[in-house]
Amino acid sequence: MHELLKNVAHYAAMLAEGIAVILIIVGIIGSLIMYARKTCFLRADHQAMRQSRNHLGHSLSLALEFLISADILRTALSPTWQDIGLLAAIIGIRTVLNFFLSHELKQDTSE
Repeated sequence: MHELLKNVAHYAAMLAEGIAVILIIVGIIGSLIMYARKTCFLRADHQAMRQSRNHLGHSLSLALEFLISADILRTALSPTWQDIGLLAAIIGIRTVLNFFLSHELKQDTSE
C-alpha cells in the first residue's frame, strides 16, 4: 500500500510539473501574440506591454503554485529532515517570488 501511495504521489507530482510547464509556455506565447498584435495593429506600445506582462505574470504565478504542490507531493511520503529543509527553502523562495509577482500585478492593474 505504501508503494502504491509513493507511485501515485510521484505521478501526481510529475503531472503538476507538466501542467506548470504548459502554463508557462502558454503564457509566453499568449503574451507575445498579445504584444505583437497590439503593437503592430493598434500602435499601443505602453498598453500592450502592460497587458502582455499581466498575462505572463498571471501564468507564471499559477505555474509557481503547481510547482510548489509538486514539491510537497514529492516530500509528503517518508521525508527525511534534509528533504523537509530543502522543501521549506524551495517553498519559501517560490512563495516570496509569487508574493512579489502578485504585488507587481496588482500595482500594474491599478494604474
